[in-house]
Amino acid sequence: MAYELDVVRMSQEIFYYLLKHHELKEEEEASLYRAYTEQEEVQNLVKSQGEIADSNIERYGNVIYLIPKEENDYLGFSKGQLKSILCRSGATDKVYYLSQFVILTLLVEFYDGQGSSSKAREYIRTGELQNCISSRLKEGAERMDEEEEERQGIAFADMMQAYEALKSDERGSRARTTKEGFLHYILLFLEKQGLVEYVDQDEMIKTTKKLDNFMDWNLLNQNNYVRVLKILGEKNNE
Repeated sequence: MAYELDVVRMSQEIFYYLLKHHELKEEEEASLYRAYTEQEEVQNLVKSQGEIADSNIERYGNVIYLIPKEENDYLGFSKGQLKSILCRSGATDKVYYLSQFVILTLLVEFYDGQGSSSKAREYIRTGELQNCISSRLKEGAERMDEEEEERQGIAFADMMQAYEALKSDERGSRARTTKEGFLHYILLFLEKQGLVEYVDQDEMIKTTKKLDNFMDWNLLNQNNYVRVLKILGEKNNE
């Protein structure tokens, strides 16, 4: 199928904008946004460029997002990169998987996957989140034996061991060897990605509209929601 030159150039301009900013908001770039939403040919070409770049182009509400696929280490993050950002130097795999469990726990505390919006609360305190992490790790370790952990791929005992090895400092230490510091750097990373608002001095965490949209439209379809509940040992009443 042949495309007009101006259609091709517009699609390239939109895709380049997404590469630079990872999102395109209607209120910030109205002309590019309208070209994508109102011209099917432009939208098809942008999505095609996204596929070539191993990414998805999705519109949630009035924002268009560039979302790298899981194995896209160029536009996204590799395991090694995430480990160096989220964990202390020389961290083991079980510490890295603990950091992923912390993020998963945070998402479950904010979103329940029900109703027109999956969001269940406006904020959470860091102390409460710490308690949730500790509780869910303990419950998971008690619920799963070694054989079950191998089948599910969730090493609760190892993650709990890594979490308990972190010191607890009521003074709010930011050392990565403490529970408070470990959580602090994970939250800073999520804030840098535009997913949470982290008010350190108030020990408060809020989600952004970007994360709310992504959860409502993408992650928390019913299949994914049930899978997350199963991992964390929750019961789904539906």
